[in-house]
Amino acid sequence: MPRIDLNGASAIVTGGASGIGEASARQLADLGARCVIADLNEERGKQIASETGGLFVKCDVSSEEDGAAAVAAASEMGPLRALVNSAGLGRAGRTVDRNNEPMPQADFDFVIRINLLGSFNMLRQSAAAMAKTDPMDDDGQRGAIVNMASVAAFDGQIGQAAYSASKGGIVGMTLPIARDLSAVGIRVNTIAPGLIDTPIYGEGEASDQFKAHLGQSVLFPKRLGYGEELAFMVLDLITNPYMNGETIRVDGGIRMPPK
Repeated sequence: MPRIDLNGASAIVTGGASGIGEASARQLADLGARCVIADLNEERGKQIASETGGLFVKCDVSSEEDGAAAVAAASEMGPLRALVNSAGLGRAGRTVDRNNEPMPQADFDFVIRINLLGSFNMLRQSAAAMAKTDPMDDDGQRGAIVNMASVAAFDGQIGQAAYSASKGGIVGMTLPIARDLSAVGIRVNTIAPGLIDTPIYGEGEASDQFKAHLGQSVLFPKRLGYGEELAFMVLDLITNPYMNGETIRVDGGIRMPPK
């Protein structure tokens, strides 16, 4: 049984202008897919799209209109076969702070809106476009979706209530959506990354020292993961025709402490 052939197909990568999304877009392009880089970072997004032979679409993943524009752009380049839901953010805050004040509800809502509602928005619209394509094989495969959760879905730390809830929601919806979409030949899987070396940690000597310190808490290898390593798993979940309904930790064996 061969892997899924992406040559000539289109894909959407949210958050594709940096980090895991960028690495995924580059590896998808290497397999012959044309990627829509769906991101808010216009300068960097256009650069990645140019380097990978794809197209940049400025996209707030929680916007129905922006999601529709990304799906339409992808569908024009070829049959939409893959979505990588990599866009996400965090906003740390304790439920009750040191002054005994409650977390602003708007902070919690913002993280949920982008990470969870945004992921579902892009998923539902992409899946509808995939469902209209012709099957790729005798099994009736039409496409694959990879969501990005986090080990915080399971090992959430102090101050991560909103982030963990958003990522836990992604984990929780994976199986029921995989069951929903089985009728139209679309597979759905989720990755839960651990500590990954992305632009969120900044650059420079202080940043390098901080990342080296964080890496000591990883079981093995004792370092932060690389975006390319997460993208290896993204590509496996898209191209392995028997992977479906799973959430896979890619974390070097780390189990996060309370803080």
